[in-house]
Amino acid sequence: MIRINLDVMMARRKMSLTELAERVGITLANLSVLKTGKARAIRFSTLDALCQALDCQPGDLLEHEGE
Repeated sequence: MIRINLDVMMARRKMSLTELAERVGITLANLSVLKTGKARAIRFSTLDALCQALDCQPGDLLEHEGE
């Protein structure tokens, strides 16, 4: 299973969900789905925008967990 550590990176950057949504250009609802781990997929363009806004690498946001 892939885990999204969006909340961790947002806390490190002291960034709110609203601010990140505005910077990335996606809705607050869609960003919330990602943050809570309920997303089933993510576009590379969205991942790229998140990495740019949070100044991080994809590996900082995504983590593989064993079943």
